[in-house]
Amino acid sequence: MTATVFIDGSAGTTGLQLMQRLAGRTDLQILELPDADRKDRDRRAAAINDADIAVLCLPDDAARESVSLIRSDRVKVIDTSTAHRVDPEWAYGFPEMEPDQAERIAGSGRVANPGCYPTGAVALLRPLVGRSILPPDFPVTVNAVSGYTGGGKAMVARFEDPDHSEPLTTPFRVYGLGLDHKHVPEIRVHGLLSGQPIFVPSVGRFRQGMIVQVPLQLRALSTPTSPGAIAEVLVEHYRGYPAVSVFNHTVEGPGDGASVLDVETLVGTNDLHLHVFGSTAENQVVLAAVLDNLGKGASGAAVQNLNLLLGVDPQTGLTERLSDPGALAL
Repeated sequence: MTATVFIDGSAGTTGLQLMQRLAGRTDLQILELPDADRKDRDRRAAAINDADIAVLCLPDDAARESVSLIRSDRVKVIDTSTAHRVDPEWAYGFPEMEPDQAERIAGSGRVANPGCYPTGAVALLRPLVGRSILPPDFPVTVNAVSGYTGGGKAMVARFEDPDHSEPLTTPFRVYGLGLDHKHVPEIRVHGLLSGQPIFVPSVGRFRQGMIVQVPLQLRALSTPTSPGAIAEVLVEHYRGYPAVSVFNHTVEGPGDGASVLDVETLVGTNDLHLHVFGSTAENQVVLAAVLDNLGKGASGAAVQNLNLLLGVDPQTGLTERLSDPGALAL
């Protein structure tokens, strides 16, 4: 049976890559609007209500408007914006987060796709807080860098269009220094934290890819633990999930600097790599998540959630690396 899917916002970075990932699927019929009708409220409403599943690749306010247009009880929604990620009425679309999360997503009519930065942060933090390795009130810091496609078409234009009125020529910039970034509530809620973490995002001069880091001074914990124990918790939590891999780089001393991470390692995939860089002697750990900000951090996760709603293998259409993930018609 063919399911109908409407992507509201298919011309944006997430929407374009979602279309690329769904190309060739014979089990789906993609409803498309002519360019002239993409912002027409009535045409969008008709397409949403004609679909079995609507995927919203829109800014927050536009996503809320699209949800308000739904009149049919049979329409299921995947929202890739920030609008519903901490709403308890929506299933959080990170299937590997808990053993029953994929089942919750599959049985829900409303799925909030995780943010790219929170995917890495929550993946690292939640198993540790849930198993009382980290207390909920631990003073967590999250440092992260993303490719500039994470900022949408406007950011892409500033980096790539030499004639832009406000071009960005810098190789690296830190932002969110007001400490109130919109991803903070999502990291706090789904990371099971009782206090607000410090989140310091940044963007580099590369299109796609992301590294999210959580440094931990283990000697600050009231209950002793070790880098090896942390690695074991993560390995056990994600055992059996093909999209998530855990790597333990713990050494006895401070390390020799030989271990490095490449931010573009997973571009074009829906994979998530979690790394534990630990020093047993110093009792320190740097946890790091590597992912594609438009893959597991956006469109790849949306496809995984779409598959769960359809009742098919969650990895359908996600096992092959995109041949040209940078081919976005912006």
